[in-house]
Amino acid sequence: MLSHAPADYICPFCLLVRGIGNEHVYSVRSDIVYHDEVVTAFVSSHQCLNNAGSVLVIPNRHFENLYELPVSLAADLHRVVRAVALAQKSAFACEGVSTRQHNEPAGSQDVWHYHIHVTPRYTGDELYTSKRAFMPAEERAQLAVQIKAQLTID
Repeated sequence: MLSHAPADYICPFCLLVRGIGNEHVYSVRSDIVYHDEVVTAFVSSHQCLNNAGSVLVIPNRHFENLYELPVSLAADLHRVVRAVALAQKSAFACEGVSTRQHNEPAGSQDVWHYHIHVTPRYTGDELYTSKRAFMPAEERAQLAVQIKAQLTID
């Protein structure tokens, strides 16, 4: 499969999983709401203003996209996606949750590590037309605490 990552790509998600912070990593350890040997979930460094609390769920091993992801990991990832969605509903009293996953540039992928977006939704929130903005780590840490307080992994 053709890789879209630049030849000198440094994966920020792999660095986060390994606990390595540097100029390539917007996310920090306090963003993490769940981590085990296979999956990590963390509050996204960039948030849509009407949908604060968006979480990314990733495999700890590097796979660029859905095409490379082993089918055997799908259940582990979606077990965490489901738990995060339920935690968001409790933590933020959201009316719904959207999950999204992008592949390749034409599919709007912009980080070359497979990830699933889990986003709290509200009536009229205009998620797909609103702009994303960087959220300071302190604000993300507060959201992470709220999610972790509600998070139960089956």
